[in-house]
Order: sequence, then structure tokens, then C-alpha cells
Amino acid sequence: MHSAVLEESDRIEVEEFQNMGSFNHGYFQIRLGALLGKAGEHTVVAELSLDIGQLDLSPFAVESRDEVKPDLCVYPRRQINRSQDIVRMTEMPLLVVEILSPLQGIQTILNKFRVYFALGVRSCWLVEPAIGAVAVYHDPDKPRTFSGGEVVDEVVGIRLSVEEIFG
Repeated sequence: MHSAVLEESDRIEVEEFQNMGSFNHGYFQIRLGALLGKAGEHTVVAELSLDIGQLDLSPFAVESRDEVKPDLCVYPRRQINRSQDIVRMTEMPLLVVEILSPLQGIQTILNKFRVYFALGVRSCWLVEPAIGAVAVYHDPDKPRTFSGGEVVDEVVGIRLSVEEIFG
């Protein structure tokens, strides 16, 4: 008989299912990554593990682990060393982007944003493909939402056309 409490392996499978991407999620991840890469002197990386082992997660409503993995990370321009890869980054990006997938709740992402800010990330974007909007956070409680014109992130010096992102 299966216990009402999820075992560790069951919890991981449920979590992986909830974080599963979708066609639109993957499409916008690649599209936005390319646009961000062209928008300035930045290096954009998808699905990069960020080391959060040094952070006490007890004040945050997130599961205790030693890494988080944003959809996109934006760093100042850096050289790629093909012979020395990095599996888990200790240097935090300037900007992280999370793209809402169909099975994800916004609150889960907002909780991750609090972790990112505690780690020193300067800007977080929440991309909502279904409504064609980007919310830019420089503070976890004060987003600026863009659904037309340009997405403007003055903290990291990026401007992108909403039409270019979602068109």
C-alpha cells in the first residue's frame, strides 16, 4: 500500500513533471536567448545550474537544495572555454529569465526570484507567453510589466521590442 506521504523519488518525479517545458516554453526560451544575446555586451546561457549551497533557504518558500536553474542567465560578455566547462556556476548572472510554462504557478517563480535577489542577481524577468507580457523585477515586490512597446531594463541596460519577443 502506498503511503499518503510522497517518498523522495516520487517527489522528484512530480517536481520534474511540474517543471516540464512545453513547445511554447522552448520556443520562447530560444527566441529570447537569441534576442538577449544580440541586445548588448552579454553572454546568454540556458538552463545553467546556479550554486546556492551558501544560502540559507529557510526564509524562502522553496525546497531546500544546492542549486537553482533559471531558463536563461545573462552575464557580462565572457569568453567560452570549450576545454573547461562549468557544471555549477558560483558567479551569479546580472539577469535571470523565467518563462512561465503551462503547469507552473506564478508564485513558485516569484519565490525563486527572492532567492535570486538574495544571491545578488540584479534583475529578474517573468515571461508570460500566453498573454504576451514580460514583468521586469528589480525588487521582488515591484514589477514593471510590458505588453507593448519595449521591455526596458535600465539596471542591466537591455531594451527589447515586445513585438520582437512575441511576434
